[in-house]
Amino acid sequence: MRLPRFFRGGASVLAATALLAVAGLMTLAPGLFTSRDPNAIAFLERLRPPSLAHPLGTDENGRDLWARVVHGARPTLAAAVSLIGLSLIAGSLAGLVIGASGRRTDEALMRVTEFFLALPQIVWALALTSVMGRGLVNCVLALAVTWWAQYARLMRAQVLAVRHREFVVASRALGQREWWILLRHLLPNCFSPVLVKATIDVSLAILLLAALSFLGVGAQPPLPEWGAMVTIGRKYLLDYPWYATFPGLAIFAVVLAFNILGERLRDVLDPTSGLHLRSDR
Repeated sequence: MRLPRFFRGGASVLAATALLAVAGLMTLAPGLFTSRDPNAIAFLERLRPPSLAHPLGTDENGRDLWARVVHGARPTLAAAVSLIGLSLIAGSLAGLVIGASGRRTDEALMRVTEFFLALPQIVWALALTSVMGRGLVNCVLALAVTWWAQYARLMRAQVLAVRHREFVVASRALGQREWWILLRHLLPNCFSPVLVKATIDVSLAILLLAALSFLGVGAQPPLPEWGAMVTIGRKYLLDYPWYATFPGLAIFAVVLAFNILGERLRDVLDPTSGLHLRSDR
């Protein structure tokens, strides 16, 4: 039986898919992987190395690290996916409108997107969270305020390349409304590069949210978010290396998996991109 084309990209694609499937199960049903309370404190068990009782060891409060890594998948992945989802929807709709508008409107709206792209995202996030307050939700909103502009620029470029194609001109000649042409013809034919970018951007969102937690403005204790766990665990890195290592490995594995699937999705949706490393067999 032949696998769907997407999964014929080699062992790395299958491994990445399996890993994200496990991460998704951890997000939706952490009880399948552990029955421990991730916030249960046991000072007599503090900073224990990995063992049968505690497969990944314990933290400075005696909390089981395996339970915290498992339950940490939900805030980590949900925040990253929500951030990219908000940015994708807002940016795609804005890009459609910008690309289909007249020249003056296009230029004016593009200046708005350039304003949000003028500084690195983490700088914007630090500035906005200083006003909005700390916390994972505020970090997601602060990053989404600027991230949408990337999708708007990409969608605009795709719309400009497609808006004068024959099927779009024919739709206008038939008297179809502009909003119908945008949603029925332009959006489906412009969405592939945006979808590829969104898949890869989830990994970047995980890293940025982890960085904000590291800087103290992201997830706050006792929330078992992977970035926050690495931040606290670095204090014990020399004597108790497992504390920061295991949540760090979780971040690394999920980020790598999203990057692999994003590249594979690009190969499938745009075989002429020249970016694929192997051919389908």
